[in-house]
Amino acid sequence: MDPRSEVLLRQADLFQGRVLLAGLPADDLLGTLPEAQGWCWHAGDQQALAARFGERSHFGTEAPQADFDAAVIFLPKSRELANYLLNALASRLAGKNLYLVGEKRGGIEGAAKQLHALGKPRKLDSARHCQLWQVTVESAPVGVPLASLAQRYELALADGPMTVISLPGVFSHGRLDRGTALLLEHLDGLPGGQVLDFGCGAGVVGASLKRRYPQSQLTLLDVDAFAAASSRMTLEANGLEAEVITGDGIDAAPLHLDAIVSNPPFHTGVHTNYQASENLLRKAAKHLRKGGELRIVANSFLRYQPLIEEHLGVCAIRAEGQGFRIYRAKRG
Repeated sequence: MDPRSEVLLRQADLFQGRVLLAGLPADDLLGTLPEAQGWCWHAGDQQALAARFGERSHFGTEAPQADFDAAVIFLPKSRELANYLLNALASRLAGKNLYLVGEKRGGIEGAAKQLHALGKPRKLDSARHCQLWQVTVESAPVGVPLASLAQRYELALADGPMTVISLPGVFSHGRLDRGTALLLEHLDGLPGGQVLDFGCGAGVVGASLKRRYPQSQLTLLDVDAFAAASSRMTLEANGLEAEVITGDGIDAAPLHLDAIVSNPPFHTGVHTNYQASENLLRKAAKHLRKGGELRIVANSFLRYQPLIEEHLGVCAIRAEGQGFRIYRAKRG
């Protein structure tokens, strides 16, 4: 059981009604709160929750439309996403209770200060390195549409300017990260055909690929519903079309690909987690055609080259700089 869920269950009598659990982990919490409903935007967690609890877990960037008596927000890593969740739920909870639970290392104490705008918050519990806060919503805000929170910026690329649109919670929200910037400089010479942008985020790499290789059949894949929505917005803003899907890692990707391009993730919430990236490197060969290419950017300190060579074939360092490396390998 996730420690945040354990803290909630220490006060289980508060959550026996129609409670919405926003950003809940994929544990047994829904099983112990029979009237509760989940709202999830992580495809892996949603897959696990749906397998056990069916339609009791809602997936997407918008809260479910069903009425609820109270809501719990599991504090996300992103402050912008936390602000969106607080607004989206508090706007529907006038006179009702809103709860915030999170890890101390995740900034729960600072985030709880935002509850003052809604009413008089109080700390209900502190255990398992987590805290649980509650506020009765006395001043319900006006709901703000998610699209209005999108950040838009322009990239000056070699083949012309590109518009990027990102939503709260998406990796490198509102700016171009150094690893992706390096990767954008080294997208030449890729095989045509079926191409995957793995961990697409706001769609920067995917949009660049589609513009550079317009005849390619491009798929953008991310585990996060907000990232997928951002990628669709970026593609539309640049007049491009591609398939955007959500799924839990490389297992959700199409087969028979000609190329996989990625700035792979290595964080889950506030925790470092290399599982998605390492699974990509171990299983890329299963998703590539013979002669298909894997091209990724990664921090220089990560020992990805031996892992790529073990599972795919000879791996070359195509470029490096700013603490990052571009790795390239082909399936033999």
